[in-house]
Amino acid sequence: MNSPATPTTSPLPLSHRAPPPGLRPAGRTHVLPGFGLTLGFALFYLSLIILLPLTAAFVKTSGMSWDGFWSAVSSTRVLASYRITFGASFLAALFNVPMGVILAWVLVRYEFPGRKIVDALVDLPFALPTAVAGIALTSIYAKTGWFGQYLEPLGIKVAYAPAGIWVALTFIGLPFVVRMVQPVLEELEPEIEEASATLGATRIQTIARVVLPGLYPAILAGFAMAFARAIGEYGSVVFISGNMPLKTEITPLLIITKLEQYDYAGATALAVVMLVVSFALLLAIQLMQRWFARSTRT
Repeated sequence: MNSPATPTTSPLPLSHRAPPPGLRPAGRTHVLPGFGLTLGFALFYLSLIILLPLTAAFVKTSGMSWDGFWSAVSSTRVLASYRITFGASFLAALFNVPMGVILAWVLVRYEFPGRKIVDALVDLPFALPTAVAGIALTSIYAKTGWFGQYLEPLGIKVAYAPAGIWVALTFIGLPFVVRMVQPVLEELEPEIEEASATLGATRIQTIARVVLPGLYPAILAGFAMAFARAIGEYGSVVFISGNMPLKTEITPLLIITKLEQYDYAGATALAVVMLVVSFALLLAIQLMQRWFARSTRT
């Protein structure tokens, strides 16, 4: 006796199968589990650590009258500190761009004895306390220092002069450019440069049209990081600058001076100006970085 035939069913295509329990469709998945919870925690932590102190500065300043605020942020001494702070920070970050790119290029493209040591020395300004850096730079560039004793007879004064501020800010800002450019250079394959050379491009043309376009976003990011770090630098500058009003006094030092004089409103007013100007400059650099990245992809 023949048994009844068992009906055969073909398996459903993958696109029609129900997802396993607990899994969302592919178009609605998130990388982090519990996205809502993690996003809420991240925003709470960001508000607690960053936004709350910034808001307190603006609230403290809002209690001042407009005339008092303008008087606090536009006096001759304050304007001079703005010029010194932002000018030296910009020049230091601008100088660190070519030096940082060259140093990153050497560390990525060449093998030489002591390469690991040089790579570790790049991070030294990160680990070195700023006060120690200021004392070391002052002892080197002072009139009787290793370099100062040769520079002073030539009429070049570094310690206790605006040039000393630039030296200190260059020292603490260089690692930011190197560490932003170095990973991008490691991903840039040397075969691309070789292909450019085989097509008849000179070395300068290869660097200008092949290498640099891919590095522009990283270079701008390194410049922004070095510039932002230099604006808020205090410890290394106060030792080598001499802190002379209208000549070598930086805005962070002026804020500390007002706090020591119990002028909290004046100190927060200067802090708000620094925050607004720094945010505007960093936003402009961020927009330029995105524009360069978009044009490079195009």
